[in-house]
Amino acid sequence: MKTNPRYLGDVLTTAVAPAIWGSTYFVTTSFLPQGYPLTVALLRALPAGLLLLLIVRKLPTGLWWGRAFILGALNFSFFWAMLFVSAYRLPGGVAATVGAVQPLIVIALSRLFLGNPIRPLAVLAGLAGMAGVGLLVLTPKAGLDPVGVAAGLAGAVSMAFGTVLTRRWAPPVSNLTFTAWQLTAGGILLLPFALLLEPSLPAPSAANIAGIAYLGLIGAAFTYLLWFRGLSRIEPSAVASLGFLSPVVATLLGWLALGQSLAPAQIAGFAMVLAGVWFSQRATMPVRPIRPAASPEPANHPV
Repeated sequence: MKTNPRYLGDVLTTAVAPAIWGSTYFVTTSFLPQGYPLTVALLRALPAGLLLLLIVRKLPTGLWWGRAFILGALNFSFFWAMLFVSAYRLPGGVAATVGAVQPLIVIALSRLFLGNPIRPLAVLAGLAGMAGVGLLVLTPKAGLDPVGVAAGLAGAVSMAFGTVLTRRWAPPVSNLTFTAWQLTAGGILLLPFALLLEPSLPAPSAANIAGIAYLGLIGAAFTYLLWFRGLSRIEPSAVASLGFLSPVVATLLGWLALGQSLAPAQIAGFAMVLAGVWFSQRATMPVRPIRPAASPEPANHPV
């Protein structure tokens, strides 16, 4: 038996999304005004969704209106809101480690909603990835805030439900259209909260505009197109495990761009995260049989 190269290509393509998401912290802290989490989330989702809608020129019909808003809330509105609450109330390492429980939640939800088996190797891979994220980003002085931890877990559950339901509800449209629906719905749901709970943004600088454009076009439209494409082709638990790559990229960017140091524990965390991702893919990777070599033609001997 050998691995399916098409499947490997789908995994690598999908992995680009969480790798790019790892740059979100660097872009947010370096290019955006601080203290506007809901407004930034709104500007990340709604313009990108509307732009994609202009490209596809197709609106939901029937029950897909409701499904688009449910998935938009799970994958964007509620998830991003809880993510920001967690990030503001917890040290970054604690928030990342709490969020890393998501692949384990996806495994349980996949069993419940999709009937997928719970594979011990996938569970062990999820635990290894979570431990690796902890080594990668936790510090000895990290504190625990109950509200922050609850928000982090709520965000992980929200994204896990969004991941599984995206696969279960396989839409009758292209991934580009499906991404446009969800981003637009998520942005619309964020709009009243951003207007009511946060002050108006100051006049944006060129750096602010560049940062928002990057987060919207690359960090949302492009990456979620790849993410939803992956969910249509790969088992949800395998896709969710790729999310471990985000803190890896964030740590590497902190080292390369911000001059942060790498401790031996972080290097061990890198290894554990990559091992967790690898074993998660192995647990769900389809294989194809190796074709037996053709039998040689019998020699023609003279009688």
